[in-house]
Amino acid sequence: MRLTLHRTLFALTSALAFVPAAFAAPLTTLDRNGAWVTVEAYGPNVVHVTIAVDKDEVLKGPGYGILAKNADNGAFRHTAGNDGDTFTSNGMTLHVNAAPPARTPSQPEKYFAPSLAPVGLQVKNAKGETIVNMQGWEMSPQTVAGEKTYQVGATFASAPDEHYYGMGQNQESTGPLDLRGRTLDCKHWYDAPAGETVCVPFMVSSKGYGIVWDNPSETRFSAGIHGRTSFQSNVGERVSFFIITGKTADEIYSGYARVTGKTPLPPKAAFGLIQSKARYSSQDEVLGVANTYRQKKYPLDVMVVDWFYWTRMGQMDINPAEFPDPDGMNKKLHDMGMQSIISIWPRYETAGRYFNELDAKGYLLKDKEGKTVDGLPFRSDRTGGLIDATNPKARQWFWEKSRDNVLSHGFDYPWLDETEPDLVPDGFFYSIGSGDRYHNLFPLLHVEGVADNMRAWKPNKRVLILSRAAYLGSQRTGALFWSSDVNPTWEALARQIPTGLNMTASGIALWGNDIGGWQGLPGSTNAVKPPLLDPSDARDVVGQYNDYPELLTRWFQYGTFLPTLRLHGDRKHTEIWAFGKQAEAVMARYDTLRYQLIPYIYSQAKFTHDTGAPFMRALWMDFPNDPNVADIGTQYMFGPAFLVAPVTEQGQTEKNVYLPAGTDWYNFWTDEKLAGGQWVKVAAPIDRIPVFVKAGSIVPFGTEIQSTATKQGIAQVKVYPGRDGSFDLYDDDGVSYDYEKGKGTTTRLQWNDGAGKLTASGGDANVAKNLSSITKVAGK
Repeated sequence: MRLTLHRTLFALTSALAFVPAAFAAPLTTLDRNGAWVTVEAYGPNVVHVTIAVDKDEVLKGPGYGILAKNADNGAFRHTAGNDGDTFTSNGMTLHVNAAPPARTPSQPEKYFAPSLAPVGLQVKNAKGETIVNMQGWEMSPQTVAGEKTYQVGATFASAPDEHYYGMGQNQESTGPLDLRGRTLDCKHWYDAPAGETVCVPFMVSSKGYGIVWDNPSETRFSAGIHGRTSFQSNVGERVSFFIITGKTADEIYSGYARVTGKTPLPPKAAFGLIQSKARYSSQDEVLGVANTYRQKKYPLDVMVVDWFYWTRMGQMDINPAEFPDPDGMNKKLHDMGMQSIISIWPRYETAGRYFNELDAKGYLLKDKEGKTVDGLPFRSDRTGGLIDATNPKARQWFWEKSRDNVLSHGFDYPWLDETEPDLVPDGFFYSIGSGDRYHNLFPLLHVEGVADNMRAWKPNKRVLILSRAAYLGSQRTGALFWSSDVNPTWEALARQIPTGLNMTASGIALWGNDIGGWQGLPGSTNAVKPPLLDPSDARDVVGQYNDYPELLTRWFQYGTFLPTLRLHGDRKHTEIWAFGKQAEAVMARYDTLRYQLIPYIYSQAKFTHDTGAPFMRALWMDFPNDPNVADIGTQYMFGPAFLVAPVTEQGQTEKNVYLPAGTDWYNFWTDEKLAGGQWVKVAAPIDRIPVFVKAGSIVPFGTEIQSTATKQGIAQVKVYPGRDGSFDLYDDDGVSYDYEKGKGTTTRLQWNDGAGKLTASGGDANVAKNLSSITKVAGK
């Protein structure tokens, strides 16, 4: 224990005097007798604290992903006293302890006590309650990738009843949500055994605060173990973190958006069905699938062209043998009211036409000898050099080739795959430094480089990008994130729900997964129950995996209530009709339901843009006073109205669902009303996913359309009585950035429960005009 303390160099707190910084003036720079501390604010509920031995390190400003231009100290006042320094606003109070008096160390302390100057701090919320207590910090010398540096960290007290969420994407749980008692390796790791991990180092506590950990190297996060919560990063010369407070979860996310950026409103097509496969081998196949959707009248918005449409990895071309007329293909898709996405990879094999150019310019990841890294030694199926997204010139080169060679052929949006990156950078070097120091940074710079250039190229067409990884601030790129190449199993489906809830809790609101799983289907089934759907007319796709049509259908039902709905997978076919007539009928019904819900979903996306808060919400966000929801990761809120409890077990036809306390709930399918604060057993036949609606909710349902290219009216507004309620129904052209200029329409729907009356104001005049005829009240 003593050796551990000596090695980790934990300490207990620091001191103060104003020093201007080159990037922006912090509130104060404090001298704590061997440790320097800077404090700056990003509005009344956010403080940024930096601690280091070297004064220059604390004056460098925040790291990647942080919007330093949003620093704003105006809400705080600073007072100094014998006990330290206090910074107060109407949202929070930060106190940095004074340096302890000098004293002669004892004999054991000479050997085993921390050698860092102690620094301690506390944060109180607007009520004056202490919610954060930093007990120590760490800078342990080490050499990484040949560079003398430090392992850096900080430790915070953990209350016995405190719960923790966020920290990016981690797929280890099949149900429990709370991170308390767990230690996570916060790093981008494609090969993680349970499914790819993605590091977004933003933790939110049930005590009404969040911590943004400002370090892109591999980070270990331990939550509530032995009364402590700690962050520990592999490379750094300082400790840098943000503390965000809020009376509600949404106030915390508003602060996070101020620190790292807003989530743009994606094109409306992003919320329709996206059809993908690994891979469509020709333009004839792409158009054949699209035409079949239209013939069957199943709504579809986007067709995806995945990998190996090129002639060689990194050739950045389109194989004319398979896609002889990509411009014509895209015109036909557009004529059908569809858009297209195409996969563009960041790797270049040595025999490709661009490798030598990129190698000569230094635009690829290098080893310690300065040579381009070609593939990975531990994966025989990997080859090629990785574009160095940390180099602005390399980012620009990648964009220009993507635009000129690929996107200019009529493709609407890119899919940026392998954004972890898949070529693990540890031990290698980017232009800005070692891959170890910047392990988690690639997806932010790579995707943002393309996003910024796309907007400059087409200034009034919204950016949409599929991306497989994220970091602090990635939400501002307009990307849709997904959980990578997950397995087509019931276990993988169960893991998606807590995975997604902690990812959205990390500020990454536009998250989804490959509906049905990506990996190839196993040759047989492990199911012990008879399948609920007949697989006999889908043998050419599912083989002897008899319960796969059932699994895919359950997954599709879940996807209907996700931010994005995208069918994908390494299968012969992935379309709705490819898994038997019984499965087709159920999925077609949910495809229609998804499109009926687009007015509701699109309004929630605008809410996320405006507030920073996700609309796929863990229960703790909306029911913080119900202790029973703290660890529930098997169900969630989809916007303010819907409680969704996906079925994740084979053969299951009923499910236990918890209805949070403080409100009544309606069964979405039957309108049965139930009291909250109880577990209920809910019927879940194969055509029904358990869904409840909160009393007081107002849900608009759109008219039936084949894609979002068609203007959608409101067919029905359904009210779930029991309390007063309101809903902001938002709409715009679905494509341009005019929403940023306030050109969309917002119709405020209000329900007066006592009077039993729904009214509409502002926005869409047709809604107000027809309101009485399209309103339906549950239970009446």
